Amino acid sequence: MWLIILAFSAAIATAIWYSRAEEDKCMLKILCLMLWGATIMVLVDRVIGCLTGGGEFFELTPEAAALGFTMLTVALIIWEAILLIKDPKGVLYGKAGGK
Repeated sequence: MWLIILAFSAAIATAIWYSRAEEDKCMLKILCLMLWGATIMVLVDRVIGCLTGGGEFFELTPEAAALGFTMLTVALIIWEAILLIKDPKGVLYGKAGGK
């Protein structure tokens, strides 16, 4: 389930970023990279787990769903922290602080 949650959220974030790529003021490219990186990491984990006989490819358990939403939440928190530090719109540090 965590692979499905991360892949779905990465696809949505990529579509939103692509539609606004010219003016990426919210730094969605960083969120996309984090989500796709996590998705690839989980995909490799699931493939190796299936090849070594460790279980099914898609885990549809409450624990797997909780893990997927936890990983998504952590990625969003890191992205928000980067936004607060970089302040691309110059909201926190004034217009001189934005790049």
